[in-house]
Amino acid sequence: MKSMSTTPLSSVSSGKQVHIVSIEAGWGLQRRLTDMGLTPGLKITVIRSQKSGSVVLDVRGSRLALGRGISHKIMVRTPDN
Repeated sequence: MKSMSTTPLSSVSSGKQVHIVSIEAGWGLQRRLTDMGLTPGLKITVIRSQKSGSVVLDVRGSRLALGRGISHKIMVRTPDN
């Protein structure tokens, strides 16, 4: 069985597709992100991610911008090839 390595969303390069594995935050932030459609298992594309500033995502055909601190709490993995 392969081990699943995860990384924070804030460290993913622009143009990459990833799957959300978990959200490592308090219940309030977890609920807010869930209400925005960010749930474990969801496949998203990082449109823009730079060293500073927000992370822009393609989530189910819509663009969503998250602050760097929030994006650091979302753990993701690259799709299996």
